Amino acid sequence: MKKGATGVVTAVEDTYSADPIARRLRELGFVQGEPVRVVARGPLGGDPLLVQIGYTRFALRKAEAARVSVAVEAAA
Repeated sequence: MKKGATGVVTAVEDTYSADPIARRLRELGFVQGEPVRVVARGPLGGDPLLVQIGYTRFALRKAEAARVSVAVEAAA
């Protein structure tokens, strides 16, 4: 997703059995149906990624963000 893009979380996938990072993402609010917005991207390669869920912002590394599947909303 590009900076400013919005979408809806469709799933958080475990990269292996009992993935603690995927579990923590779900605990933080990355759950199916939750709106998400990309606030900023890091300068070199887009890492980290600053995303917002509700009124809370999270800085995620690419490896962490890759666990989150998002349905991107079409630009108006």
